[in-house]
Amino acid sequence: MIDASRRLLLVVGLGLLASTFFLLDWILPVGPTVELLQVAVILLTLFLPGREPTLWAGLLTSLFVAGGYAIEPASARPMEMLLNRGLVLAGLWAAVAVVLRYKRVRQAQRESEAKAQSILETTVDGIITIDADGTIESFNQAAEEIFGYKAEEVIGRNVKMLMPTPYREEHDEYLRSYHETGRKRIIGIGREVRGRRKDGSVFPMDLAVSEVDLGDRTIFTGIVRDITERRRLETEILNVSEEERRRIGQDLHDGLGQMLTGIGLLGQDLAEQLAAEGHERADDMAEITDHIKEADQYARDLSHGLIPVDVEANGLTEALRRLSQNAERLFDVECTFREVETVLIHENTVATHLYRIAQEAVSNAVRHGEADAINIILAAGEDQLRLQVRDDGIGFDDDAVDDSGMGVHIMNYRARIVGGTLEVSSEIGAGTVITCTLPQPSAALAPQHTTRAEPAPQ
Repeated sequence: MIDASRRLLLVVGLGLLASTFFLLDWILPVGPTVELLQVAVILLTLFLPGREPTLWAGLLTSLFVAGGYAIEPASARPMEMLLNRGLVLAGLWAAVAVVLRYKRVRQAQRESEAKAQSILETTVDGIITIDADGTIESFNQAAEEIFGYKAEEVIGRNVKMLMPTPYREEHDEYLRSYHETGRKRIIGIGREVRGRRKDGSVFPMDLAVSEVDLGDRTIFTGIVRDITERRRLETEILNVSEEERRRIGQDLHDGLGQMLTGIGLLGQDLAEQLAAEGHERADDMAEITDHIKEADQYARDLSHGLIPVDVEANGLTEALRRLSQNAERLFDVECTFREVETVLIHENTVATHLYRIAQEAVSNAVRHGEADAINIILAAGEDQLRLQVRDDGIGFDDDAVDDSGMGVHIMNYRARIVGGTLEVSSEIGAGTVITCTLPQPSAALAPQHTTRAEPAPQ
């Protein structure tokens, strides 16, 4: 913004310049050539803010041009001079119109830029722009707070510095593939990814990327939201739910289960006594006793499902094996469990969430997929742990996953909470495959023997 003293000097300078052109025209009457130099005065008002300087300059120079014609003797005013000065006035006001139009456009542009800058600096979401090669061009204040970098530390560097492995290594290949094929995996699609802060910590974030064509080049704008707190709350909710499941399961096992066991033993004794006495209702009592035993077993199966994983490191393996056995008994389907390399998980929370994913997948296969056969596979590779549930059910359209009501969302939450990803693949008439993959923590997973592990299922 021009201060008052500089503005005054510019106004005085423009007035002197216009006066000089007028004097030259009056002293050396060479036609409209000198008068058209007044256009330069109009154009110089671009450097003065507001419309008033341009309008005053237009009026002043118009008076000079008209005055130059008025002071000429009447005998020296040929029609050609009048036409020339009319053309000069038209040129002057054309210049005024151009300058005013330019100022309106520039003012609108400045207001738009100010609004955009205000949004960029006040929004709680990080906003990052990169060029077609992945070089960071802008980095707002919210992005600074999210990633821990100052804007000057990242501008001019590749955006993959904000990504953890394996996204960092895949980024350049993704950009190259996009430029060559136009196939979009992230652009225009909001998704959850993981970011890397300056201190090296990795955190979950929502990312939405848009593409902007500027004519001569293309830039990409990414809007980032740190969802660490949301993930923490989701984890707490799931943990509370898990604790309630455990409590109910424990009550079923220690309360209802023990009561049914006791009633079953009393019924068995009574049935044997009635049979020994040759009582006519002995068979009825024996049948009642069998039903009580079935109810007892059912309650115990339910309790094992609600308390799935033992504290021991092999608890997940045993729980999944028990899940397959219960599925066969309760749902009358063929359900098998296979372990590829012995997998030990010392973190009970991870094991519990993986079990719940398998449990939900089995339930979906029976209730929604109408499956006759289900395979549960738990595999450990050098870098990953993979849980996969396959069924031969009716399948569904992959595009309908979000609206299917099949518990995919909660399985996704569980997978993300333990640092993994969930993939759902299905084809109508060909069954469904649900795969949960997570990195293998060095302290959490340890093969018991040294034989070479089979590849994790695809």
